[in-house]
Amino acid sequence: MCGIAGWINLKENISSNIHILERMSETLKNRGPDDSGIFLSEHALIAHRRLSVVDPEGGAQPMIREKNGNTYVIAYNGELYNTEDLRVILKERGYSFQSHSDTEVLLTSYIEWGPECVKYLNGIFAFAVWNDKEQSLFLARDRFGVKPLFYSLTSGNLIFGSEVKTLLANPIIKPVVKREGLAEIFALCPSRTPGHGIYDGVHEVKPAHSILFNFNGLKENCYWKLESHPHTDSFDETIEKVGWWVKDAVKRQLVSDVPLCTFLSGGLDSSIITAIASMEFEKSKNTRLDTFSVDYRDNEKYFEASLFQPNSDGPYIKKMSESFNTLHHQVIIDTPELADALKDAVLARDFPGMADVDSSLLLFCREIKKAATVALSGECADEIFGGYPWFHKEELFNAPTFPWARNLDVRLQVLSSDLIELIKPHQYVKERYLETLSQVPCLPGEKPVEKRRREIFYLNIYWFMATLLDRKDRMSMANGLEVRVPFCDHRLVQYVWNIPWDLKMLEGREKGLLRKAMEGILPHDILWRKKSPYPKTFNPSYTAAVKEWLLSLIKDGNSPILPLINKKAVLDLIDKTHSTGSPWFGQLMALPQLFAFLIQVDVWLREYNVEIDI
Repeated sequence: MCGIAGWINLKENISSNIHILERMSETLKNRGPDDSGIFLSEHALIAHRRLSVVDPEGGAQPMIREKNGNTYVIAYNGELYNTEDLRVILKERGYSFQSHSDTEVLLTSYIEWGPECVKYLNGIFAFAVWNDKEQSLFLARDRFGVKPLFYSLTSGNLIFGSEVKTLLANPIIKPVVKREGLAEIFALCPSRTPGHGIYDGVHEVKPAHSILFNFNGLKENCYWKLESHPHTDSFDETIEKVGWWVKDAVKRQLVSDVPLCTFLSGGLDSSIITAIASMEFEKSKNTRLDTFSVDYRDNEKYFEASLFQPNSDGPYIKKMSESFNTLHHQVIIDTPELADALKDAVLARDFPGMADVDSSLLLFCREIKKAATVALSGECADEIFGGYPWFHKEELFNAPTFPWARNLDVRLQVLSSDLIELIKPHQYVKERYLETLSQVPCLPGEKPVEKRRREIFYLNIYWFMATLLDRKDRMSMANGLEVRVPFCDHRLVQYVWNIPWDLKMLEGREKGLLRKAMEGILPHDILWRKKSPYPKTFNPSYTAAVKEWLLSLIKDGNSPILPLINKKAVLDLIDKTHSTGSPWFGQLMALPQLFAFLIQVDVWLREYNVEIDI
């Protein structure tokens, strides 16, 4: 994984601005700590920061290749999992290769197929290709947005980068936030509307989209969509195919020339990945797999079972590690570092985010990086197989809004009346929700409950999953750790999309189909364990820490957050809250996380010198 940046101006000579390009590149040094490179021409400045994973010697970027008198330049962030398949096809078409890197295969694919190359790719990617002869730039992002890519088109300048901070390092882009950006932060955050970059004029290349910029302007194209059609495979065929897709996705994603590990929570999803990976390690590398889990100081003492977190992970992690002979490492996070890292998490994400759910992952990845450069993680299984409570609880399933954020009023109680009047949060959320529902590819003649089921799956894939993928990328890449997500393989997602609900809920269990497909691989008690999400701290010292921090901000008359909050309401909550309360986002973000979120908003406003323009 890496970081990319660039500046294109087709009418003016910008080659003297190398110092600005270098400044943009510097913002990505954590994403690419191993190497850096730049490409300069009159109308195109492109920078790359490299995290070496495959072919450390031959994969340097920006990579330049020529064909028929034309020069092509690529800056690429990602991994292709069908590199060798593509290499065979391209060799048959007369191409030769100077390295065994996926970067060269990707660039050659573009030379051969042009913008259509993205349809051939299996992987996670965000990349830019400059065609010097045509004076055009092509940008593309993977199907589910695992890898980020932002851009801004301002006065003929197309500026792009892996992170928003990269764009802000260019003086053309100002940290201005208008009404819509405020609505994204205070009504939807940590989710973001697909394509929205919060700042005025900043956009995100949408998942499964590409952009072509040339003298005709900027043209956006959607190159892939989920397709709905009747599921015709038999029960046995469905089980077999799901098992094959999952195993193939994991095996493909084990390619690496640097140390690789897995996240292991003891839950179904991470356990499946760990089991397959450990067996492959033993068979092909004759070595043991490193696994990592996270927990919090004194969490066993304060753990509270709930609908969203029914049991703790420890015994299941131990069972998995012993069953598959992994080298397991447990990372324990204490309250002071968890709270302190709230700031670092904002700097990694560029926006307020998931509070300590972010900061804990940031600290976790920091420890993993000491032993590995690549990790595999279990995100996306719940979204595609239906693991979350809102797939099963009627009041959540039928909520007329995003089901993971239905308690909007919980967050609104701490906002100023002026801000609420400005952003009209209920109206804004409803518009985004209905806008998304209008895109769902439903089948003609589907019963209302089946139509609603597709809507819930679609909302989860394009909103909730996108939020978790964004979180995973930012917190891991801030530490130079590449995290891969096998359940996000588009072949698997497309196949499962059309499987009927009664099959997905096999034997009356959430993700029953996935469990059945993995029989014979996992221990029985792991295979049928009730879902439990990423662990959070239950230590009351954390709640006390964020309360104290938030109080200090309120007492500071210069705190930029003060005009945006209802000071009395916040003080009342701090004074009266003696429990964590119900989640207001996802499964983990309750009142302590609301306090932490406000802290992160204040950090964001300060550190990014945000100018609110209303």
